[in-house]
Amino acid sequence: MPELIDTHCHLDFPVLRQQSSILLQAAADVGVSEVVVPGVLAENWEILQQFCASDIRLKPAFGLHPCFMSQHSECDLQRLPELLTDPATVAVGEIGLDLFIEGADLNAQRRLLVAQLQLAKQTELPVLLHVRKAHDQMLKELRQLRLPRGGIVHAFSGSLQQARQYIALGFLLGFGGALSYERATKLRALVAELPLEAIVLETDAPDMPLSQWRGQPNRPERVAEVAQLIAQLRGIELAEVAAVTTASARQLLALR
Repeated sequence: MPELIDTHCHLDFPVLRQQSSILLQAAADVGVSEVVVPGVLAENWEILQQFCASDIRLKPAFGLHPCFMSQHSECDLQRLPELLTDPATVAVGEIGLDLFIEGADLNAQRRLLVAQLQLAKQTELPVLLHVRKAHDQMLKELRQLRLPRGGIVHAFSGSLQQARQYIALGFLLGFGGALSYERATKLRALVAELPLEAIVLETDAPDMPLSQWRGQPNRPERVAEVAQLIAQLRGIELAEVAAVTTASARQLLALR
């Protein structure tokens, strides 16, 4: 059974956390060896840290998400460095820019993003990026800071040109359940054309369910279905998708 890594899964979400042992076993049964669990709110960081410490397969990241601007404070930023220097932490995230939100304040989001990108540069950690309707703005910030470890663009949905710009800056692109919808023709074409070495797998569980599981909470085991779909779209074996995406995730996130 090929080894897989779910690079973005909110397994600390209360609905999933209560079933974590069952979900992790189901994931292990299809080859998932590690699950990266990003934080999005400071009020949940301690719970996330303790939760990930309970199972070696869970790898935490910590960040302040742009969709929750009203819930962040300067004190939260001051708490981040201590969490980021914990040897268990694999990335800064989930952080980013989101102009899809009604009434989004780009300047406020940008200030928060830049502060966290600077922390990533100081700690030499990769970042997990949330980007909606803001790829050009994000790329501008990344070009200015030039992070030593790059990161992953979660749920990538930009253009091929934007994808290539991220890759040139040392970033990998995360793909998940959105690929399973037949209407996602541009996304499927993108996955077929990009270098396989630039792709990593994710579920974003409990969000972004695959089409055949629509209306149900997503689960980390379904990263195997994402891998199979990518193999089909590229006309290659599942084993190759698993081997290359796992190696890329391991190298970027320093997973051992």
